[in-house]
Amino acid sequence: MSACTPWYAGTVRDLRGTGAAAARAGRPPAARVCPRPGRVGRVRSSIGDVRLPDLEPFDGDLEDDAVLDGVELRGRDLTGSSATDARFLETAVVDCVLDDVALDHARFADCVLRDVRSHTLRAVGSTWRDVALSGCRLGAVQLSGAELQRVRVTGGKVDYLNLREARLTDVVLDGCVIGELDLVAASATRVTLLDCRVDRLDVTRATLDAVDLRGADLSGLDGLAHLRGAVISGDQLLGLAPLLAAHLGLRVVG
Repeated sequence: MSACTPWYAGTVRDLRGTGAAAARAGRPPAARVCPRPGRVGRVRSSIGDVRLPDLEPFDGDLEDDAVLDGVELRGRDLTGSSATDARFLETAVVDCVLDDVALDHARFADCVLRDVRSHTLRAVGSTWRDVALSGCRLGAVQLSGAELQRVRVTGGKVDYLNLREARLTDVVLDGCVIGELDLVAASATRVTLLDCRVDRLDVTRATLDAVDLRGADLSGLDGLAHLRGAVISGDQLLGLAPLLAAHLGLRVVG
């Protein structure tokens, strides 16, 4: 990587005219950073590889209905902020504290979040498309009803990840430590866990399609009857044997 190449270099899907996308946000934004001229479309090569243009520092406050486009928030303590229905377009959030931040129904597109810390983060009904998160240390994360598409989470730790009734498509969790991964009634398609530790996974009433759990060290599992569509290893199958026997009402003797 050259000296002038930012750490968040990668590749992301074509998002031409992000200024126009911001203008379609619905209501007039409370805060807006206008896109710079000269942006060109980019082509996404793989999940979570995000290349951002040169970003402008953003030192303002997060506000409901705001549109942040082509900016970087770095080293900020945003505790208690509310950005409900906000739009984050081609934006980086780096080394920030997001304790008790409200992001309900917010939309993230072509964004990078790195080394973010939060005890409690609420983003119910939010949308995440082409987003990369790395090195984040989070407590309770409320993403119920959210939509995640082409999202990669690399490293970091989450105590409780609430994805109830969420929709996940092309999501990769890589090298994460998760206390509880709650997928109750969620819809998950092409979700992959790589070198992850998950203390408890709950897939009760979930709909799974090509969900690869082979790279996960699972300590506990709820919703065994709804594992259809998941991919597991032979060793994991042996580990699930007692749960399978209990689910089927089998008595294992000898």
